[in-house]
Amino acid sequence: MDYPNDQAPGAPVRSGIPEHGRVPKYYAVKARIARLVDELGEGSAIPTERDLSERYEVARETVRQALRELVLEGRLRRQGRGTVVAGPKLEQPLSLASYTEGVRRQGRTPGRTLVTLDRFPCPDALAAETGLTRGEPVWHLERVLLADDERVGLESTYVAVARVPRLDADFDPDSSFYGYLQRQGIAFGDADERIETVLATPREALLIGTPPALPMLLIHRVSRDTDGRPLERVRTLYRGDRFSFTTHLRG
Repeated sequence: MDYPNDQAPGAPVRSGIPEHGRVPKYYAVKARIARLVDELGEGSAIPTERDLSERYEVARETVRQALRELVLEGRLRRQGRGTVVAGPKLEQPLSLASYTEGVRRQGRTPGRTLVTLDRFPCPDALAAETGLTRGEPVWHLERVLLADDERVGLESTYVAVARVPRLDADFDPDSSFYGYLQRQGIAFGDADERIETVLATPREALLIGTPPALPMLLIHRVSRDTDGRPLERVRTLYRGDRFSFTTHLRG
């Protein structure tokens, strides 16, 4: 019998096998395609659905389901009308380090594309969440996140105009906002962060360039400076197939 990798005799994990013990056909095909992915290497095109269905003697819909899961897991990615082997996921640390630092540590080139930069009176909900004053002017900075020119996320930042009054004049939207704050003499003290899994809205999916059904990792962050004063509120949407998050825990 051709066992999937994690179902071979003696394997510690038997994922994908329901209680009745029968391996779903698509899952067995998925495991075989996963081995093919490992052999091909990053950027290589995989055979067409038709070729894979003939190779594994299964229906094309079975192959399609296996490919869908491998795309969602980040093992494969769509490119044009075909499918290619994806590179390893980007590991972003759960810390006060910036997106720029996290991407550069992995040998990738970070970038950002400006969507909008505007200002408006601070609404009640934002004031309650951050400690800003209701009605005071705040900046809203929205940017698409890039890694080696690949769109991987969408970031919305809210910060009081009083903290960075010339944001619209002397900030390069393609650069690190954290680096800009530090150059203004503003230091980060602490932050509260929350992570959840969501689906992108149609607008967000269009900006990031992904299907609306692709799971996203959403991070909410409220930061304060070293004096405990509210600094920024950030909402960052990361592609679930391209990112994982790491942290170091101590007992």
